Amino acid sequence: MNAPVESKNRAAAPKRNSDVAAARSGKARRGIDFLNPAGDAGLSGPGSVSWRVSANPVALGVGGIAAVILELAEPAIRAGVWDHSTFKVDPIRRMENTGLAAMAVTYGPTKAAQLTFDRVTRMHQRVSGLTHEGKPYEAMDPELLTWVHVTAAWGFLNAFIRHVDPGLSRADQDRYYAEGEVVGKSFGAQWVPTSVAEVEAYMREMGPRLYANETIHEFLALVRNATPIGAAGKPVQRLFAAAAIDLLPDWLQKQTGVDISPITRMTLRPALRTLARTARFAQRFADGPPQQACRRMGVSTDCLL
Repeated sequence: MNAPVESKNRAAAPKRNSDVAAARSGKARRGIDFLNPAGDAGLSGPGSVSWRVSANPVALGVGGIAAVILELAEPAIRAGVWDHSTFKVDPIRRMENTGLAAMAVTYGPTKAAQLTFDRVTRMHQRVSGLTHEGKPYEAMDPELLTWVHVTAAWGFLNAFIRHVDPGLSRADQDRYYAEGEVVGKSFGAQWVPTSVAEVEAYMREMGPRLYANETIHEFLALVRNATPIGAAGKPVQRLFAAAAIDLLPDWLQKQTGVDISPITRMTLRPALRTLARTARFAQRFADGPPQQACRRMGVSTDCLL
């Protein structure tokens, strides 16, 4: 909702120092204040695996694309996403909106997370229809929401392990999925897996429902060229798209109809690790939602590394 327009003859109210500081450090992220209230840990907080995983843009970029491939391979989600979203006409804005929602529920204070859940739920409540095969669906179907949650969590975590921290312990991987339970259920899922074993079993169970389709390839064609910094960002974006396919196990690549060449696979992993190391180093100097959340909690950004 747009803010009301003030009369030109009305004196503007003086801004508090905290308001000025927040505005200068990125508060204008569509109303989400990651700096306040001080001490509000949100849904996970410092020390969580979620804060570490989501701080690295390589994990988010690669994992997010892999998640969408898996989502579009499910008939009802394919129809809901492709027929009711703006992705086809404005993929950059759609990715930015999705990224902001992920930041809000991971790094935002409690109120910002709840407002995000409420906003996304209202959007989903308006989405229903027929799949491309003619079967009815509703976006608020808890089973569909479980798949959306799991694909995102699986994508982010496994991209983080492959390209950022291959030594992440099994215990921390389990903890990451357990931390995400409140997120999945707050978006409307009635059940979500909370361990690596449960996630792997669930994905195997979902396998027969997934299918290769042209929408997946339309999505990949768009995402390879959708970058907010123009032509300069396309090589990285295309690398992310290839890495997302590479992230999928062979059986899921076959099930969803995507693949990459062996030569591409050999070259992209070292390149992604270099990008991830660079991004990890840059976290100390960035001023995005993760860093602002650290300031809100009065902790070092070391908890993001």
